Amino acid sequence: MIEIDWLAFLEVFAAALAASLLVVGFYAIAVRLLVRAGRVPVAPPAEFTDAITIITEKEAKRAEKAAAKAARKSPLTDGQKMLAQYGAYASFGMCGVAVLAGIALIVLGR
Repeated sequence: MIEIDWLAFLEVFAAALAASLLVVGFYAIAVRLLVRAGRVPVAPPAEFTDAITIITEKEAKRAEKAAAKAARKSPLTDGQKMLAQYGAYASFGMCGVAVLAGIALIVLGR
């Protein structure tokens, strides 16, 4: 007969939920701070063989132009922009720390 340790199951569930919330939360904060710093992340269109292109070159140029316009209209001073940028880097770093902590828990066990 198979017995399930429900307490261990709940511990793993809670740890996975907390880790995913941390990673997604810090990532969202980092992207928001990058935008506030005037460094809007714009991805160029990907070229795949035998696949549908997500956005056209024209749409990519339009997005870059809108990002540049938003950066020019930012009400923040240069010091505030720099602080927001460093905060974004710190948030991305916290995402990495959360992922490494999860890997360490898996490899090293309890």
